[in-house]
Amino acid sequence: MFPIIPANSAESFPTNDEGIFGFGNTGSRTAITNLVSNAGVVSSDVAGVGTARYAPGACEYGGDKGIFGFGNDGSRTAVTNLVSNAGVVSTDVAGVGTVRQDLQACTYGGDKGIFGFGYGPSAHSITNLVSNAGVVATDTAGVGSARYYVAATEYGGDKGIFGYGEGASYFAVTNLVSNAGVVSTDVAGVGTARVTLAACKYGGNKGIFGYGYIESGSVVSMTNLISNVGVVSSDVAGVGTARRLCQACEYDGDKGIFAYGSPAARVSMSNLVSNAGVVSTDVAGVGTARSSAAACSFN
Repeated sequence: MFPIIPANSAESFPTNDEGIFGFGNTGSRTAITNLVSNAGVVSSDVAGVGTARYAPGACEYGGDKGIFGFGNDGSRTAVTNLVSNAGVVSTDVAGVGTVRQDLQACTYGGDKGIFGFGYGPSAHSITNLVSNAGVVATDTAGVGSARYYVAATEYGGDKGIFGYGEGASYFAVTNLVSNAGVVSTDVAGVGTARVTLAACKYGGNKGIFGYGYIESGSVVSMTNLISNVGVVSSDVAGVGTARRLCQACEYDGDKGIFAYGSPAARVSMSNLVSNAGVVSTDVAGVGTARSSAAACSFN
């Protein structure tokens, strides 16, 4: 007999309890990390492992692990560093794919990842898939508008989305990622076009874009929610200190956190995101102030 599933049963989605911010620009390149507890508390600095660099990307893989990849260590690189399900960062893994910086990454398929877009030395739309064992694939031909300073997150439980960024101009376009890692053509932009923003999952199957820099020359704190079918909402009034070059990740299974960045000087403050997508006021910073870091969840 087939099992009886109640009509109001919640669909199960992969979630992670903890997060990690890593690498970045403190005025010089760094490899330090800061763990995020399942209560959204950011830890003090953990000594860096791997090549110090800024502007990498990061995402989850394997259901409970993470990966940092690419960035600028004095020149552009494709090196990666795996993150265990205890939040321990590995030494460098030789890079695969086109070296670049200012890209982003997200999870897809429940246990795999994808790095996409970036700069090196022009705007790209190429992607690199990450297996459920953390192995990065060679370049996949780009789809969508070539750009950098994008943001990316998972949504819908097993899909991903890249959005916004800079190429020929500032963009608000998005590109959906299927649960097989296939990137869609551009979806018309919603919300204010901007760059150097961040994104993360919340609520188990939704996402949020937040913060950034707009073409008129201002940093912002506005957000845009992403539904469980990948539809981006219009702008939501910003909460917290406007800034750019921050990062974000999931924690506690259904919540998110934005942290670090640069309003003008670099900061270490954070802003929590509830499981309803509501952003909190500033939480006092922990760890070394920096910009152009990366973040992902684990465990």
